[in-house]
Amino acid sequence: MIYLFYLIFYGFLLTAIVGLLASWIDRKVTARVQYRVGPPVLQPLIDIVKLLGKETLIPKGASKMTFLGAPLAGLASVILVSTLLWVNNVSSNSTFLGDLIVVIYLLTIPSVSIIMGGFASRNPLASLGASREMKLILGYELPFVLAVFVPVIKSGFSIRLGDILNYQLQNGVIIGSWSGFIAFVVVVMCIQAKLALVPFDIAEAETEIVGGPLIEYSGSGLAVYRLMKNMLLFVLPFFLMILFMGGLRFDGIHLLWGILKYVGLVAIITVIRNTNPRVRIDQAVRFFWGPMTVLASISVIMAFLGL
Repeated sequence: MIYLFYLIFYGFLLTAIVGLLASWIDRKVTARVQYRVGPPVLQPLIDIVKLLGKETLIPKGASKMTFLGAPLAGLASVILVSTLLWVNNVSSNSTFLGDLIVVIYLLTIPSVSIIMGGFASRNPLASLGASREMKLILGYELPFVLAVFVPVIKSGFSIRLGDILNYQLQNGVIIGSWSGFIAFVVVVMCIQAKLALVPFDIAEAETEIVGGPLIEYSGSGLAVYRLMKNMLLFVLPFFLMILFMGGLRFDGIHLLWGILKYVGLVAIITVIRNTNPRVRIDQAVRFFWGPMTVLASISVIMAFLGL
């Protein structure tokens, strides 16, 4: 019963609320940078509600089941990841063997769902965007997994999220070490790609391929995808906090400090988005397989050396 509560309240409701709020902050800051006023605080929610009230159009010749099911698969994976993270953050003793691996696998499903939806629509631009998303996944997953391996090494080769949190509670945050800081930088860049934000919004590239895999989506399907992306704007930084920054504690001043850590991560994501141009897919793959993989490998070696 308690896990059902975590699934509904923490995994969906709280994650959706914070994600929508973070999306508003991102859009507001972006607007200010461009000397615009920006949207009101409820605009992200209003956009989703408006889409839910519109008709869902299915392209002729599309695979109906895959086209409609892909957004739900992506949203379900985000809810499950958020639930696992909250369970471990609230009670680190509730961890289970391999939950870190489960989270890493589940975090690939949103991107896979976008690929499935793009190919299922049978739109040429959507297929082009889906193929770009596939190449982008192949690019950032390698350095992402290598960088995540650093907290595993630091915590005594544990693949339990709870053990990683307990290690940081007793020995200090992992980002405070040289290997942890380098791995943190790598994961931040990979998260930027997972969120499909500039400079890695190559798959959707609205000015080039008009939304890419999402070009044929409307109504509830598009609403689910947008909600999924908004929730990822909370889940991915929260995952980063658990791995490198000791998670979110609720006692006294630690709660304020945890909120500031999350806001800081969203600020970093927003700054990267507003200070870089979009790169080509070949440039993105070279960037992740080159400098990011090298940095991630160096951080792993340093972690083995105790640095």
